[in-house]
Amino acid sequence: MQVTAIPGAGFDANIYLVSGDRHILVDAGTGVNNAYVYGKLEAATAPENVDAVVLTHEHYDHCGGVADLRERCGSEVYMHEDGAAVVEQGKDWSAGWFGTSQQPTTVDRKLHDGDEISLGGTSLQVIHTPGHAPGSICLYEPTSQSLFSGDLIFANGGVGRTDFRGGDPAMLARSIHMLDMPVTNLYPGHGPHIEDDGQRHVDMAARAVRGWLD
Repeated sequence: MQVTAIPGAGFDANIYLVSGDRHILVDAGTGVNNAYVYGKLEAATAPENVDAVVLTHEHYDHCGGVADLRERCGSEVYMHEDGAAVVEQGKDWSAGWFGTSQQPTTVDRKLHDGDEISLGGTSLQVIHTPGHAPGSICLYEPTSQSLFSGDLIFANGGVGRTDFRGGDPAMLARSIHMLDMPVTNLYPGHGPHIEDDGQRHVDMAARAVRGWLD
């Protein structure tokens, strides 16, 4: 598995191109900076090679650009069933924070905890991790011990906000503490990604939220 990071521009979340025999994009940004996103993507592969865009949750900075990506790449869209209505129905409660609207598009596969997304030869394991948003997921690739953490965990022990709709501090803490797999590489939704030292950052986050547990 190869990971190409497209760092977030402006309010965009980080986007990751995950490549095996298939190419998967993790998250879509707001769509405001798509010229930048496509430039970075095209440096790695042709957009039409992207088989699916997997959204880590339903906040606009992660999903606002997915309709355009779907059209440009001809890809499918995957996300957890608890967040899918925001994208499919174009619900604007998150986009409204940015003074804009959510362009609706089809969610081709509604994910559940324990699902796997094949890359060919390996797969991304879906872990439902609510607390930041109801539809929040992490993706884990066991061979490289890589965790795509969305807005659950960031570098240096940072954790996602819980003051948005559907946020819950105790639930976020439980989601972090249930991550019992080894993490070598940490690819968060914002800020720097960590290679070779991810476990230390996950452990820092777990310590930071220990007092939030019920």
